[in-house]
Amino acid sequence: MKRTLEEQRIEFSNQKFLATPLSGLIIWTIIGFVGIFFSDFIAVWSIFIGTGSIVYIGLFLSKFTGENFLDKSKPKNEFDSLFLYTAGQAILAYAIAIPFFLVDYSSLPMSVGILTGLMWLPFSWIIKHWVGIFHTLTRTIAVLALWYLLPEHRFIAIPFGIVLIYIITIIILTNRKKTQ
Repeated sequence: MKRTLEEQRIEFSNQKFLATPLSGLIIWTIIGFVGIFFSDFIAVWSIFIGTGSIVYIGLFLSKFTGENFLDKSKPKNEFDSLFLYTAGQAILAYAIAIPFFLVDYSSLPMSVGILTGLMWLPFSWIIKHWVGIFHTLTRTIAVLALWYLLPEHRFIAIPFGIVLIYIITIIILTNRKKTQ
């Protein structure tokens, strides 16, 4: 049976959307602690390796959140594909982050923190909820402010700022169904 795009959007929107933000929360927490206890060299690698592993940890966590991203029995949903494209867009943003990083290594938490958070904006459009707009705007403003305000602590302040935004986002996502 062929479902309309609107039916697929509604089906997509009814998901929990907890696995990926939980994964981001875990990784950015680890990155923040690496920034506290290790050199900037190690902190740089934690950002590259950590943010590159968010998708894989999200796949793992999805089995426990009930989302099970790898479930082959679910019918194909075009919005799952669109979401993967937005994740691909975030990965391609490293084409901006890496050259900036090569000029000023301390730019990495800011550029990766902002650019990888942009995928939340189309997510808001897909699910017709303001949570993605909140996440993207708050994250962009907070990361930029922390980059300027705490230049000596960029590898600590920015990751923990992102963690705080993830916590708020997860609370919003958890309560989204109750308020709709």
